[in-house]
Amino acid sequence: MVDLDELRARFARSLQRARHPGDGPDPSPYADRLLDHWQEPQRRYHTLTHLTAVLDHVDTLAEYADDPDLVRLAAWFHDAVYLPDRSENEERSARLAERALAEAGLPDERTAEVARLVRLTAGHAPADDDRNGHVLCDADLAVLASPPSGYAAYTAAVREEYGFVPADAFRAGRAAILRELLALPRLFHTPYGAEHWETTARYNLTAELEMLSSSARALP
Repeated sequence: MVDLDELRARFARSLQRARHPGDGPDPSPYADRLLDHWQEPQRRYHTLTHLTAVLDHVDTLAEYADDPDLVRLAAWFHDAVYLPDRSENEERSARLAERALAEAGLPDERTAEVARLVRLTAGHAPADDDRNGHVLCDADLAVLASPPSGYAAYTAAVREEYGFVPADAFRAGRAAILRELLALPRLFHTPYGAEHWETTARYNLTAELEMLSSSARALP
């Protein structure tokens, strides 16, 4: 069970540190609006559980970021707008971050960095020197390195989120995504991610792709 009060406190701490303590309005209403987004009924994987996991992974990787609190804020916003049948979720989430964080008192250049990071999650391909981007992208993709039961739960939740897509179309689309991920020279950019997550994630992706291919071959 996700602790909403703890999540609100985590958001408040990140915002206050990012904008300097005492500056700007009360963070609580902004946290509540974000929590409302993350609890929308169409979500099955992109839920508060995912948000909490990404925040926890950012904490694990914080030493590799130039500004961990901006990365944490980007984690809050990276899937704040999420409709499974739309392709511009990252862009809409970034625009939400630009509006909300400016209103919440975050300086313009820091708000722009959060929005940039949110947009980066559309492709998970940060530049070699993008330390903040490395941490956010690694935290977002860390689910790919889950143990078997966790990975199975992840793939089941993704399928449920796309329940409106016919089975054959889902298999084809999911397989294309898996191939794109496997074609990346590396899935994880931080030293921790490369050491602890890369091998397991590639194993999981390869196994899922083979399962999808087998299912397609078994069709009459």
